[in-house]
Amino acid sequence: MTDARTLVIVDAANVVGSVPDRWWLDRHGAAERLRDSLVPYAAAGLPGHPGPVELVLVVEGAARAVSSVSGVRTEAAPGSGDDLIAELAAAAHGARRPCVVVTADRELRRRVEAYGADCTGPRTVRPAPPSR
Repeated sequence: MTDARTLVIVDAANVVGSVPDRWWLDRHGAAERLRDSLVPYAAAGLPGHPGPVELVLVVEGAARAVSSVSGVRTEAAPGSGDDLIAELAAAAHGARRPCVVVTADRELRRRVEAYGADCTGPRTVRPAPPSR
């Protein structure tokens, strides 16, 4: 049986890096905080993509050891996170499964859109902090 839920792939490095909240001091912790903040989206979905959805957080580098939690599966990239995201989008395309990639990386967007994936920016899952 194939999964008909939309696959939502989150580019952890890009989304974490979209808010200058000193994430670079603890990359692993920043990725864990992002993972935990994504949990509600598994049931609720994203704008234009009602839930439930399957959420995959692609981690790399110092965040590679971040584990999955209920509602958010983590996938550790053995090399480039972008390459793994493109592979996951290609697999969804091959399975005729809807796919959304959350990233602001223009080159990655181009790559996954070639597989029919929709793209949305980091603010979809990580709103900008209030202005001071």
